Amino acid sequence: MTKKKSLAPPKGAKKGKNFPLSKDPFFSSESRKRRKIVDDEIESGESDEDNGLVGVEDEEFEEETVDEKRKRVAIEYLEKIREIAKKEKEREDEEKDEDETGDEGEKDSLVAQILQQEQLEDSGRLRREIASKVQKPVAKDGFQFLIKHRQSVTAVALSEDDLKGFSSSKDGTILHWDVDSGKGEKYHWPSDEILRSHGAKDPQGRATKHSKVTLSLAVSSDGRYLASGGLDRHVHIWDTRSREHIQAFPGHRGPVSCLTFRQGTSELFSGSYDRTVKIWNVDDRAYINTLFGHQSDVLTIDCLRKERLLTVGRDRSMQLWKVPEESRLVFRAPASSLECCCFISNDEFLSGSDDGSIELWTVLKKKPIFIVRNAHSSSSSSTNLELKENGTIPNGCMGNGDVNHNTSHSLSAYSWVSSVSVCRNSDLAASGAGNGSVRLWALTSDKKDVRPLYDLPLVGFLNSLTFAKSGRFVVAGVGQEPRLGRWGRIPAAQNGVAVHPLKLS
Repeated sequence: MTKKKSLAPPKGAKKGKNFPLSKDPFFSSESRKRRKIVDDEIESGESDEDNGLVGVEDEEFEEETVDEKRKRVAIEYLEKIREIAKKEKEREDEEKDEDETGDEGEKDSLVAQILQQEQLEDSGRLRREIASKVQKPVAKDGFQFLIKHRQSVTAVALSEDDLKGFSSSKDGTILHWDVDSGKGEKYHWPSDEILRSHGAKDPQGRATKHSKVTLSLAVSSDGRYLASGGLDRHVHIWDTRSREHIQAFPGHRGPVSCLTFRQGTSELFSGSYDRTVKIWNVDDRAYINTLFGHQSDVLTIDCLRKERLLTVGRDRSMQLWKVPEESRLVFRAPASSLECCCFISNDEFLSGSDDGSIELWTVLKKKPIFIVRNAHSSSSSSTNLELKENGTIPNGCMGNGDVNHNTSHSLSAYSWVSSVSVCRNSDLAASGAGNGSVRLWALTSDKKDVRPLYDLPLVGFLNSLTFAKSGRFVVAGVGQEPRLGRWGRIPAAQNGVAVHPLKLS
């Protein structure tokens, strides 16, 4: 038989006496490193900040995964919705005494209703009725200029929260401004070396003379990226937080005339004079695809949350692209060239043409279901514009095609519908031309028509229009000249960005 080996006591223990296991470091519950930190804290008495523990927490927070960040943002948003529901419940039941369990159940039900309604509005299946709530504007609530540019404004864009705005001009400047205060900051173009390092190529032909003229802007839904395009045939990506240039996408063979982000994504669409539409992924800094179909310059582009794209061009067509299916629907304008377009919902859209008319379209018909002719008559004939009893504008008004022999242009240049915009997921729309006013419209879904609401006076060419998501104000980019040319000039106009508040009942 082998003898069992006895455990030798550690050094320093006296023979013949029992050694307590609690003093053995092997059986200690805390590591030496932990005990050292605790001892240091007890001895020094310093705070967590002095010991650098706050920095450790910050590092752990920065290292959270994508799923953890998504969960944290969702919890914060849910708490915000619960606060809104709580306030509404308190306002409705101020004089009622209900037990606590019933209150919690009703609050959760109200939160579910709010979230469901927001989801339906974001998906475009539910249209908000805002047009009937817009009150008649008074003189003191006219357009107020927030930002001034040296030359005509070509594009205006708003962030998702309606707090920040962006504008570009023919002078090549891009401004980032605050909607409430009007304080603006300028984006500075980087040097040629930095542009080349970001992917830009040397401009060719006429683009070399006016390489920084910007014609279009677009802001991503998360407010992180600003895209700009112009005569240098590149799509430029900017970081809105630092206002620094981060990427240049070459590939177009003509000026980039229009840009749009798909809602909720970093997917960017660009239209150009080269008759193509290109798709980019801004997060990956990558080119995705090119869409062919237009036979002339692509002028305007729009996109909602679905992978559907709406474009108009000088080929007298409007095209609805179904990107995943790689198919398109072509809509032909009844008369002249279409100048602008925008989505009302996934199945309905609005357009404006250079004959002064506004068209309402549906995906089920290749022709407009409703046309408002002479929507913006010229200033000399505005007195002849009267409304019928049912609120529609009569056809055949003077103003389109009348030639003023004292000038070198046709008066029709001032009545071209150069911009249209729809308040997101609502029945409120706006259109602009060069006749001296922005016109508000109500889009009735049951009758499928466009009804005029109010005129908002503003001198100049309305090159860009956009609504606040809440419908509380409308922003206009104004210039002495049209956005894409010099077919007319209004010297009395002011180049800049103007805001008009809208009072809702």
